[in-house]
Amino acid sequence: MLSSDTKQAIQKAYSRFLQSRELQARHGQKLMIAAIAKTLGAIELDGEGQRTSNAHVCVIEAGTGTGKTVAYFLAALPIAKALGKHLVVSTATVALQEQIVYKDLPELKIHSELGVSFSLAKGRGRYLCLAKLDRQLNEFPQSLPLGFPQEDKPRSDEETIKLYHSMMEALSAGQWDGDRDNWPKGLEEDQWRPVTTNHRQCTGRRCSFVSTCSFFKSREQIQGVDCIVTNHDLVLADLALGGGAILPAPEDTIYVFDEAHHLADKARNHFSHYSRLESTQKWLDECKQSLDAASKQIGDAGDIERRLKQLPEVLEECKKSLSQLHPILSDCLETAAEAGESSSRQFGKQSANRYRFAHGIVPGTISEPAAEATQCFGRLVDSLTQITEEIADGLEGGSGPVPRVDLENWYPVIGSWLARAEANLALWMSYSTNDIGEVPDARWIEKTESASGVEMAISSSPILAAQTLDELLWSRCCGAVLTSATLTALGKFDRLAMRTGTPVDSNYQVVPSPFDYAKATLRIPAQACDAGDAFHHTEAMIENLPTLLSESEGSLVLFASRRQMLDVYERLDSAWQERILLQDDRSKQETLTEHRRRIDQGKGSVIFGLASFAEGVDLPGKYCSHVLVAKIPFSVPDDPIEAALAEWIKDRGGNPFMDISVPDASLKLIQACGRLIRSESDGGAITIMDSRLTTRHYGKAILDSLPPFRRET
Repeated sequence: MLSSDTKQAIQKAYSRFLQSRELQARHGQKLMIAAIAKTLGAIELDGEGQRTSNAHVCVIEAGTGTGKTVAYFLAALPIAKALGKHLVVSTATVALQEQIVYKDLPELKIHSELGVSFSLAKGRGRYLCLAKLDRQLNEFPQSLPLGFPQEDKPRSDEETIKLYHSMMEALSAGQWDGDRDNWPKGLEEDQWRPVTTNHRQCTGRRCSFVSTCSFFKSREQIQGVDCIVTNHDLVLADLALGGGAILPAPEDTIYVFDEAHHLADKARNHFSHYSRLESTQKWLDECKQSLDAASKQIGDAGDIERRLKQLPEVLEECKKSLSQLHPILSDCLETAAEAGESSSRQFGKQSANRYRFAHGIVPGTISEPAAEATQCFGRLVDSLTQITEEIADGLEGGSGPVPRVDLENWYPVIGSWLARAEANLALWMSYSTNDIGEVPDARWIEKTESASGVEMAISSSPILAAQTLDELLWSRCCGAVLTSATLTALGKFDRLAMRTGTPVDSNYQVVPSPFDYAKATLRIPAQACDAGDAFHHTEAMIENLPTLLSESEGSLVLFASRRQMLDVYERLDSAWQERILLQDDRSKQETLTEHRRRIDQGKGSVIFGLASFAEGVDLPGKYCSHVLVAKIPFSVPDDPIEAALAEWIKDRGGNPFMDISVPDASLKLIQACGRLIRSESDGGAITIMDSRLTTRHYGKAILDSLPPFRRET
């Protein structure tokens, strides 16, 4: 039960915030505060501070403009402090993280007078590794062991070396904190990767640069604060390590997941496995060829030399196990096209380049050699773990027979080997058993392009994150809030619950947006045709776009297919092509900047975009007065994970199209339409060029799930 003191603290903080900012209370915001306070305020703890009650999860869909950030902080912070728990706020994007830490929380602290300390937490990969930067700048040897991580190879191009010198100078002058996101210009991935690290390559507190390490400085800042702002990936990484390894333990935490509609996919991707067969075999050979160099440089430390002498046999066993699998998996790909002739398009038609194992079941001809590969990679993981521990002991001990610099140089090499061995172990373990449980994994093989040519890639992924999230998060956490502007599909939370496993006793709420959606007109014009007929639909788009769009306005045209987007663009006359900003001609940010510049100059501008422009794009007022959606955004039917999910739904007596495809499309269409109304004064038009919204039985359900725009059909 929410105590009267905590209730008063929330009410006073909200009143002070509104008065100080000279704002009026928003109805949806008040409802959101009340729902969170009711849920979290009912949490009961035992004498040791462990949760003993259920119904501890609150799920709130709050439309754009509700003021979600203020609502969840004002409700959750006082309750977390009263319960003696940490508040961890997790977002899907770096942009929202930084907005919360550098803008929202400081403003909230000032205007609400809440006494709160907070810090930002990012993964190692967002921070500079000084040890790696030092190696790049100090004539890092060009002749490195073959097994050395490719991304860590020394850079010789003048531009990148100049960049690394400027990084070191900025650090020394206190003008940069080592955070990639705070570097004044965008950094290309191939420039950044050689100077950052991961948990397997990092020597941690044993590193010579630990006292000035950007990552560890950031970690120290989260100790003892009331609120940690982080991202979904870091929360999932912490949970995968058992919880409490990076962030506070789930039992001691109340989580707020903003942008919660991304959580299921993030979790599914985090617990998936992948490996390229030929590259792995080549890597095993390179490791074997590197052992002499390792033995000469670090063999005298501890028991490393003896352990290194055991590795050739283990590496050879791993390579042999993959050699046994190669022809069997190749046979699957060779017969895939033939099998595809009888497979349903709904479940992902097989092709010559991909073979998905139906129902996630791997035949014995594969599972048996996969079990052998599991044993081999298990031995490799054990051996490499022992070697990394020996190197760590050598670094811990200070002076010894091996120079510290050699130990520090080899630790990330062996660490990268260990990470890759662990990835292969998890993958082949997945393929070695058909004990699929209630929900199977999706398993598939495909041909893929790499730097060395065409390779065979093997993948395994959960089709749902529900069970994993329930075991690692919902059942353990003290409390949780999930919020976003788009959590329901077809007006229900069923899709979210199926994919994330939120408990059935969660408090599910939809709170209203302050926006007047009647200021916008939703049109399904007479020229719209059935978008299932790709040829005629593209012809209709080409013919009608010039009359549907205004030459002087800011417009956003969203396509579900890159091919259609390019076909339409190429067949419009040159005058229209000059007005159009085509996705991928520039970066997303450059496209939006140029679009705003044109509108500010009084010119018309049209953005042609795909799914990435249907979410997270903020073009208020005159910058976007018309959103045109080409078609209902149904997912690609041959995605192996979605195909496996559809297969599982059908096995359980469901209808994959109505249970998955339609709700998913509904959610995406809501997000696309949401690009128009970005403030209380916004209006304009939404045009959808797909007659299936009015002619198909599912179309009405999708149409009715949209905000209450004025309709013209």
